[in-house]
Amino acid sequence: MIIKKAEFVISNTDPEKCPVSKRPEFAFVGRSNVGKSSLINMLTGFGNLAKVSTAPGKTRLINHFNINDEWFLVDLPGYGYAKVGRSSRDQWLKFIRKYLAIRENLYCVFALIDSRHEPQTNDLEFLTWMGENGIPFAMVFTKADKLSTRQLEKNIANYKKEILKAWEVLPPLFITSSDSKLGRDEVLNFIDKTVKSNPITNMSD
Repeated sequence: MIIKKAEFVISNTDPEKCPVSKRPEFAFVGRSNVGKSSLINMLTGFGNLAKVSTAPGKTRLINHFNINDEWFLVDLPGYGYAKVGRSSRDQWLKFIRKYLAIRENLYCVFALIDSRHEPQTNDLEFLTWMGENGIPFAMVFTKADKLSTRQLEKNIANYKKEILKAWEVLPPLFITSSDSKLGRDEVLNFIDKTVKSNPITNMSD
């Protein structure tokens, strides 16, 4: 997939106010400081599309971006640790889950996971919630260049082991690095195939 156009559309905290459209949506979500904004910028090739910050919790809204006039990329707030009060974090998680539950044109959630760490409880809980609610998702391991190949394989294997305790089949899995662009083609090809196999893509908004 060649991305020729990537533009901001709207931000809000109310899923009911998201764009009314039949276009497929692909949402990106993960724990705060997982490298979500950097990954989005790397995938699209537009370096300033998503705001990058060293402070966790920078994204606080549901952000829609129009990609090639064909699909929406949705940047969701991070869950877990952030330099905000618990009430704010709970509010983010509430409208994140509402968005994921009601968007009929949501075709996949890319659940970002920091590959440097052992399985985290809040990651596993979020993946489990999506599975229980029938929300299609893929696991995207970020920052793969920050650790050795052996440690990377070990951490991913541990996540697979935890996932298979609840499900018989693993979801799609991608290994990425925003610095080296590792996994870019794989993720974009996955999106491209999903969009092209979607019968409503050719319908008007």
